[in-house]
Amino acid sequence: MKGLVLKSTGSWYVVRKEDGGLLRARLRGKFKNKGLKLSNPVAVGDHVTLELEGEEGSAVITEIGKRRNHIIRKSIHKTAHAHIIASNLDQAFLVVTLVSPRTSFGFIDRFLVTAEAYHIPVTLLFNKIDLYDEDTLKYQERVRNMYRQIGYESVVCSAAEGIGIEEIQQLLDKKVTLFSGHSGVGKSTLVNALVPDLDLKTTEISAFSDKGVHTTTFAEMFEIGPETYLIDTPGIKELGIVDIPKEELGGLFPEFRPFMAECRFNNCLHLKEPGCKVLEAVEAGKISLTRFDSYKSILEGDDNRR
Repeated sequence: MKGLVLKSTGSWYVVRKEDGGLLRARLRGKFKNKGLKLSNPVAVGDHVTLELEGEEGSAVITEIGKRRNHIIRKSIHKTAHAHIIASNLDQAFLVVTLVSPRTSFGFIDRFLVTAEAYHIPVTLLFNKIDLYDEDTLKYQERVRNMYRQIGYESVVCSAAEGIGIEEIQQLLDKKVTLFSGHSGVGKSTLVNALVPDLDLKTTEISAFSDKGVHTTTFAEMFEIGPETYLIDTPGIKELGIVDIPKEELGGLFPEFRPFMAECRFNNCLHLKEPGCKVLEAVEAGKISLTRFDSYKSILEGDDNRR
């Protein structure tokens, strides 16, 4: 029997069968994922193989299907472990705010690097514009232009005022989309504005999966239309980069790529090396100093919010 993982509650999972029915499922044995130590071997969005158990509505996950991609971060609970936020995505939306609270460039760029590593397109959602004054709106436009120039699209929105909702809904159609962002950026309010009846669905699935289970907050997938899925996630405080070699990091910054091939050394890390064309591009203003600072921060292994 095949199924799709909709929610994790720690040691138990909510899985939707091919006929649309829901099952509570647990893992059989231990699963290894490409040598990575994972705090969650099964992730929301995984396609799994199941066997029914004796208890009604209960099953065992016997196999995890190959993932075409995923968004991953360092685990905040287990040292030296990683946590898969969600898998098998068509795109990701990162909700950011420039006020109340301010999303750091370091956080944005860490998310973009992780998505680039697995070829997941990202759209930035600039939320809470109803709180912006004239100066902040001008600043936001400069930030949007910085990301637009390197290939990242964005939408200006306000969950409170209903601004940008229709545009975002159109982008969701016929895709599997991950919603992510810092705590407090209004992500949940935005999701509810996009899908007004989601509260009911959340209650139904949570009530089902909470039966006899100690729950923890994880990502959760909802089918919000034909072939259209939204994955809501808890707010993220820190986003530690996982499994990206230092020599490959520059290639995950799209604006670096045109210059990297011209660097004097093939293993150039773009820090102090002579003949580095990336550094020359930074000095010439062809690469944003803000983005270059993020690159250096990631290279140095700094996982703190900035």
